[in-house]
Amino acid sequence: MPAPLLMLAATFLFAVMALCVKLASARYSATEIVMYRGLVGVVVILALARWRRVPLRTPVPLMHLWRGLLGVCALSLWFVAIASLPLATAMTLNYMSALWMALFLLGGALWLGGKSVDPRLMGAVLVGFVGVALVLQPSFQQNQWPGALAGLGSGLLAAMAYMQVTALGRAGEPEVRVVFYFSLASVAAGAVLSQATGTAWRFSNHSLPGALALLGVGVSATLGQVALTAAYGRGKMLVNASLNYMGIAFGALLGWLVFNERPGWWAALGIGLIVAAGLVATLLRSRSAAPRDLQGETHE
Repeated sequence: MPAPLLMLAATFLFAVMALCVKLASARYSATEIVMYRGLVGVVVILALARWRRVPLRTPVPLMHLWRGLLGVCALSLWFVAIASLPLATAMTLNYMSALWMALFLLGGALWLGGKSVDPRLMGAVLVGFVGVALVLQPSFQQNQWPGALAGLGSGLLAAMAYMQVTALGRAGEPEVRVVFYFSLASVAAGAVLSQATGTAWRFSNHSLPGALALLGVGVSATLGQVALTAAYGRGKMLVNASLNYMGIAFGALLGWLVFNERPGWWAALGIGLIVAAGLVATLLRSRSAAPRDLQGETHE
């Protein structure tokens, strides 16, 4: 399958995952969903690793531990946002990772003396955060600010997780191994956090709709990650990054069809500004020899 089609398939699957998360959140806590999402991922990736004969033993366990911590926190916050916000809004906030990474780049340039600060990159970041203000306006008016803050936090931590994934790639870790240890971290952290927050995980007493929603989260997320990895392995980064934002459109469509969620004109304008700013930031970072960018890696 060509890389653009793989990328579109991945973004659609991630939108389906978000839809299943929203359905599952009526019966399960965010930490439980993280745990089950990881459990399905472990089973699928074990089979994939065996089929591709990829050894899972790693020489850099601490790097995987740090990546798992960042990824699980980002995933948990995103699931909280999905439960309380319109689907398109929650997905948009998580897709802000490109802007956060651009902000990190600007901060590093300023720290080193500001000689290499690109004003176009700074402009893209500012435009992106204007878009955030427009997207969040109805959410704050409806007293949904906890979910909005969780969504912002998920995008920030996702950007940090992408950087750690880049470091793992430079250390020679294959994608299957990276996804496996992240899924394993999701199972462990989800189980521990569920116990700590009083929302104990369960392996029994599931309803059929709840079990199907959890299964949908794990299967769509894992298949989406496989398609995403293949797309970045075959296609051009900028094309993939552009198509990646189709996930917001798919999320808006599913939110409208299933939950009758219709973003207002100001929110739609904000989403457009965030997408445009994210694309510009990705383009400028790639021209400045930015490291490999795996957009959507949090959705593993």
